[in-house]
Amino acid sequence: MNDPLQRAASSPIPVVGEGCLQRYDPDAMTAETGCDFAGAEDLWEQLESAVDKPDTAQDNSQS
Repeated sequence: MNDPLQRAASSPIPVVGEGCLQRYDPDAMTAETGCDFAGAEDLWEQLESAVDKPDTAQDNSQS
């Protein structure tokens, strides 16, 4: 690494397609370039249960 401008630099993942059809190249993606959505289902359930239960303090203040 002789070029000081290349230190700590990242490069984007290659893409395929053009315009609205442009997307990341699945062949170029690895476990290090992906995203981990392991807790997404739990978060969704928490948010849904919060919406299903009305806030009783707010209901009492409107009376």
